[in-house]
Amino acid sequence: MPWLQLYIYTNRTEAEALEDILLAAGAASITLQDNADQPILEPALGETPLWDNTRVTGLFDADIDTALCSAAIANGYGKPLPPHKWEQLEDKDWEREWMQNYQPIHFGGDLWICPSWLEPPQPEAVNLLLDPGLAFGTGTHPTTFMCLQWLSEQDLNNQTLMDYGCGSGILGIAALLLGADQLAGVDIDPQALLATADNAQRNHIAAERFPVYLPPKCPEQQFDTVLANILAGPLAELAPTLTSLTRPGGRLCLSGILATQAETVMSAYRDHFQFDPIRQQDEWVCLSATRIH
Repeated sequence: MPWLQLYIYTNRTEAEALEDILLAAGAASITLQDNADQPILEPALGETPLWDNTRVTGLFDADIDTALCSAAIANGYGKPLPPHKWEQLEDKDWEREWMQNYQPIHFGGDLWICPSWLEPPQPEAVNLLLDPGLAFGTGTHPTTFMCLQWLSEQDLNNQTLMDYGCGSGILGIAALLLGADQLAGVDIDPQALLATADNAQRNHIAAERFPVYLPPKCPEQQFDTVLANILAGPLAELAPTLTSLTRPGGRLCLSGILATQAETVMSAYRDHFQFDPIRQQDEWVCLSATRIH
């Protein structure tokens, strides 16, 4: 099915207003993107930040009258539209195009993550089957990549693990496939718990080996290893919780942290943990440590 895209170049305040206007004008979807290479890496609690220079993209049926549609959008906007243009979207098999963007990823050792529609490059390796979905985490982001690298280097045989902020379940599933005995997952998002359970089933992991919980139902026990790939602020706030979940002599792996935030996060845990050398990829770091008391 052919489509037209309307690009509008504006600021953060106007971008939010234009979303509803474009939807009312018949847009099938709206995308907001950075138009000036201004990264937003970790918003403050309760914030939904946008870029100073934002490109608003509306996707429309190719049969629409663009002049009438532009007039309707300008009328809803209440003033002349910011710089904008219409563009024909190339007619492709978009589902196939999307699938081609995801290829198997090697994380070190025997660990691979493979989309379910592709044959694993090394069938005899530890192959985690994972398709992009609603919950965060396909292994491509540096924060997840470094956690998976760290897991691939550990001896997890007969270990119990906690994945706090399990998202898609990628870290927990990898740990179980690498030899862990039992794993519990916790997340504040019910959709993440559903995604984790679905991905565990896809990888032939029985539900009783990877139960998932909302935080109030988190098991009150200690684990051999605790994983948390969240963000720096929550990781610092969760230090008492994650410490209590880690047995003395157990291991801790924290990610979702910018290099500039590493010292702040480490200081929240230093009373109980001895940290390893910092692992870094681009501007992100992964912290691992052993609980000393």
